Amino acid sequence: MALPDPPADRYGSRGGDRRPPVWARWLLIGLGAVVLLAVTLIGYRNWGSPPIQGEQLAFRVLDDRSVHITLEVQRDDPVEPAACVVRAREVDGAEVGRKEVFVAPSQGTTRLDTVLTTSERPVTGEVYGCTYRVPEYLSSQTRPTE
Repeated sequence: MALPDPPADRYGSRGGDRRPPVWARWLLIGLGAVVLLAVTLIGYRNWGSPPIQGEQLAFRVLDDRSVHITLEVQRDDPVEPAACVVRAREVDGAEVGRKEVFVAPSQGTTRLDTVLTTSERPVTGEVYGCTYRVPEYLSSQTRPTE
């Protein structure tokens, strides 16, 4: 025995066409495109190549309290000043020295040498990172000695 249809005036009629209007489909397509574009931009900013990059080329432990570090800085805008943080670590990996180095505007890749004073005997010197946000005390004319 088949069940009878429920009364239409009480429950409403079974609709024939339940598809959304054309404008709603275009709205959803547009929103999907905007979300896809946003995800792409966020991914590029997080995993794309950085605008500035510092690399340690060499280091030489000078004595129990200092290390000489040679670094190379590559920038997408070499005429902009930059700052790099270099650090030294001891044998167990603990940081024993840190210093900010001013990177002057140039015409291409910049190579710098700096001596870092440490609190313990260093076993390595490395570039921690670089930025275009130069601290005021590094960018002023009366900079401390490197």
